[in-house]
Amino acid sequence: MKKILVIGSLNLDMTVQVDHTPAVGETILSNKMDMNAGGKGANQACALGKLGADVTMLGAVGKDMYADIQLNSLKAAGVHTDKIVIKENTSTGIALIAVNAEGDNSIIVVSGANSDLSKQDIDNNLEAIRDCDIVILQLEVPLETVCYAAKIAKEMGKMVILDPAPVPKEFPEELYQYLDIIKPNETELGMLTGIKEPESHLKEAVECLREKGVHNIIVTLGEKGVYVDCKTMKAEWIPAIKVHAVDTTAAGDSFTAALAIMLAEGKSLREAVIFANYVSSIVVTRKGAQTSIPTLEEVRCYIKLKETAL
Repeated sequence: MKKILVIGSLNLDMTVQVDHTPAVGETILSNKMDMNAGGKGANQACALGKLGADVTMLGAVGKDMYADIQLNSLKAAGVHTDKIVIKENTSTGIALIAVNAEGDNSIIVVSGANSDLSKQDIDNNLEAIRDCDIVILQLEVPLETVCYAAKIAKEMGKMVILDPAPVPKEFPEELYQYLDIIKPNETELGMLTGIKEPESHLKEAVECLREKGVHNIIVTLGEKGVYVDCKTMKAEWIPAIKVHAVDTTAAGDSFTAALAIMLAEGKSLREAVIFANYVSSIVVTRKGAQTSIPTLEEVRCYIKLKETAL
């Protein structure tokens, strides 16, 4: 089996259920808060582990109880955690998540140790990049670290996948040239290209990213499906799996993970996107981040059930 390395963030998610997302200046009440392991990088690694991948996580945590929750969750999913760096003088990252009645979320991230993941940490773990086949990155750790890791991975001949979230005010143009696949959602696509209402101008927005050096672009559009444009196939809009969403936390991360594991198994990009659609459609029907991610056996049963229904 090909090996996958996830370089990115680890957070403790503090999730509250709310009737609606509060407006500016509004105070609302919630009767419940859950604490679970999260962070885009850790979510992707956890999903890969549950889907049966040989996956290693490279990131940073503080020396606190939140780190223990995170590490235990990843180990339970089968993720190799020996490359996770413990930072002595800062806390593990925290994400404050509000989930409304429609299942949509709003997230505030306190970066903590994630902001201390450095180029030196990458240098100290070059063997992890050398030993893998696919590297997955996001943007919840310092941009210079992401660019540095992507450049090294590209020079080593690895497949590099970027989930460009959260999109910074100034996206490093250099990063595009190191990417094999970029996977923005509709909002992120607009922020990356400066095109308003990108869903109505998908071809234009995707071409903008292609001109920056990325040949394979996957745009996730929630319940409207996925738009795939790559150099080996004609651009295609793949419909979403219709479900009743209760919480979209970790749906995008699970999609990225599912995409990567299918590519690691030699599947086409189209096949990988279809499988990722199924995985993320399960995630949105469950509450939480890593707790909502299905196992490979659950996904197989789900796909069989859906195909039988058709």
